[in-house]
Amino acid sequence: MLATTLRQQELFAVEPRRVRPFLKWAGGKFRVLDQILHLLPPGRRLVEPFAGSAAVSLNADFPEALVADFNADLVSLYRSIQMDTARFVVEAGALFGGKHNNRESFEALRAEFNESGDAFRRSIIFVYLNRHGFNGLCRYNAKGRFNVPFGKYDNPGFPQAEIEAFADAAARMEFVHQGFAATMDAAREGDVIYCDPPYVPLSVTSNFTSYSSGAFGFAEQKALAEKARECAALGIPVVISNHNTAESRALYQDAEIHTFEVQRFISSKASTRGNAPELLAIFR
Repeated sequence: MLATTLRQQELFAVEPRRVRPFLKWAGGKFRVLDQILHLLPPGRRLVEPFAGSAAVSLNADFPEALVADFNADLVSLYRSIQMDTARFVVEAGALFGGKHNNRESFEALRAEFNESGDAFRRSIIFVYLNRHGFNGLCRYNAKGRFNVPFGKYDNPGFPQAEIEAFADAAARMEFVHQGFAATMDAAREGDVIYCDPPYVPLSVTSNFTSYSSGAFGFAEQKALAEKARECAALGIPVVISNHNTAESRALYQDAEIHTFEVQRFISSKASTRGNAPELLAIFR
């Protein structure tokens, strides 16, 4: 048998099957997984202090993952799916299909979400709000109340297959509600840390920080970079995503820098959904 050429090997190569996140999420990393995953150092456990849509943890090849976020609703959602996937799918799916796809239902469910003390019910509504709300945003007011308006989508689909795939992958994950510093302090030798913080703004007018009820400003960006250096000094590599700006490059001046362009898909104006410069900073 003749040996296959490199080109034939490329043609026959099978792309890895990716687990697509079930949440819409500003800055989600699903479309740039190839750039991130091949730069993650090997290790026994991935530590992710900024969970977001969890695209990286879902698809990175680590036996275990510690996934944290400062957004309590997000962590509660992931735990609810872990706890009872079948019930979650039935109850969340009941909010889809058209009956609740109107402003009145949206505002009623949003009010219930903000008032309810039932973590499982809030998690179910969170998915509804994410798929029916404007641009899939996750935004809170100064009182910590979810305040994204109705999105007016013709047919927001229920992501059942994605939720079930998430549940399968999440069997190896631990979800915790805490800040990035505490999460990084929990890392040990053999772990790899991947950080996807709210980004340094590309301009003054784009300074939007509403992933949780607290802001993530320059002081927090600086503290994250310092914590990355501390972890690297202990033998724990840290990879950080951010916008490729003069400010971020200064923050990561002693790190290994990789740059690329990313197309924006979540923005209030279609005219601003162009390419954005991003970087990966690797501390080791």
